[in-house]
Amino acid sequence: MSGRLGHRSDTIRVAAPVGDLPPRSIGPVERTRRAPRRSGRSPGVTVGRVFGVPLHLNSSMVLLALLVTVLYAEFARRQLDLPQIAGYLIGFGFVVSLLGSVLLHELGHALTARRYGIGVRGITLELLGGYTEMDRDAPSPRVDLLVSLAGPAVSAVLGVAAVAATLALPDRTVLNQLAFQLAVSNVIVALFNILPGLPLDGGRALRAAVWAATGDRHRATEIAGWVGRAVAVGTVLLVALLTLWGFLAPLALPLMLLVAFTLWRGAGQSIRVARVSRRLPLIDLARLARPALSVPTGTPLAEAERRRGAGPRPDAAVLVADSAGRPVGLVDPAAAGAVPVERRPWLAVDAVARSLDGLPAMPVGLDGERVLEFVRTHPGAQYVVTSGEDVVGILHIADLAQLLEPHRKMNT
Repeated sequence: MSGRLGHRSDTIRVAAPVGDLPPRSIGPVERTRRAPRRSGRSPGVTVGRVFGVPLHLNSSMVLLALLVTVLYAEFARRQLDLPQIAGYLIGFGFVVSLLGSVLLHELGHALTARRYGIGVRGITLELLGGYTEMDRDAPSPRVDLLVSLAGPAVSAVLGVAAVAATLALPDRTVLNQLAFQLAVSNVIVALFNILPGLPLDGGRALRAAVWAATGDRHRATEIAGWVGRAVAVGTVLLVALLTLWGFLAPLALPLMLLVAFTLWRGAGQSIRVARVSRRLPLIDLARLARPALSVPTGTPLAEAERRRGAGPRPDAAVLVADSAGRPVGLVDPAAAGAVPVERRPWLAVDAVARSLDGLPAMPVGLDGERVLEFVRTHPGAQYVVTSGEDVVGILHIADLAQLLEPHRKMNT
């Protein structure tokens, strides 16, 4: 039985479709979470635009700036025999140069994506480097490959330029040391990023190659994700060996382990997203939404439960309709279940119902990708599924999660 939703039809908003992978890249580490800005965590402070692309600074960047400034200040002071204040100024200058290199790396991704018609939401600089957020995925393996490798290519060019500057400048001078550190940083970023495993840029390149060979983007993503997990494990082993052999300072160990952990988590998320995306075509709101049973306002809770139990779907959602027959409330199962049985014949459903105005409404005709984007944009536990002004049913987020990840344990 469907209800009438005459006053909510103008609030239905359909978000833009999404692809199967979060199109975000990061230097030196790329991550794989897609969340619209209006529903995800804050990207940080917006400091301006570069080539029309919004630039954000995350608060974690302050931690990185302080850490690198102090470490490099001490290094520069010992190498060049400088006063302490001069060392800190040089350290800060190195941080600014390093951030500029990361920004250029991300601009490589952003401008290449825009060249192929992919919108760019912004670039964020944060603790482990930065990331570029795009509004959709690459339409083909070729474009995916070009966008993925654009960032490392920029870092490689910067590294070569910094190497040339290092060789040209007088040894053991401030400019020579800054050029040397920039050369090392950009070469490491370029080499590390082309490792063939998600969420690194090289992982996206591997995905593009497998996608081109198999025609299955989801399978390509999953394969590149598992390779990414192998890269994360290899990073931990390499860091441990370098520390034991004395090539890596113990102070740098936590940061390197954080990089490895970020790789592992990003690879796992890529695998999960690939599996979920493969099941998106199974989403059919007309079948997935729980049917709605409408009862007049003032109906005793016991009577509403009796009607629901007598129907074909005992899990049907109970709507409260006003005197004109329009649904205005939804009975909260948890609140209803907390009412003692002996009180239910005397308690109206209105007392355990929430207003429908507080629930997002989505059209029944949305496909799987649009449903997922709608949920990301309007997070909640329940959604009103509509056909025009009629209420088709109520979608529970737990039902959607169970459909997309049937083997994942859900909180009850």
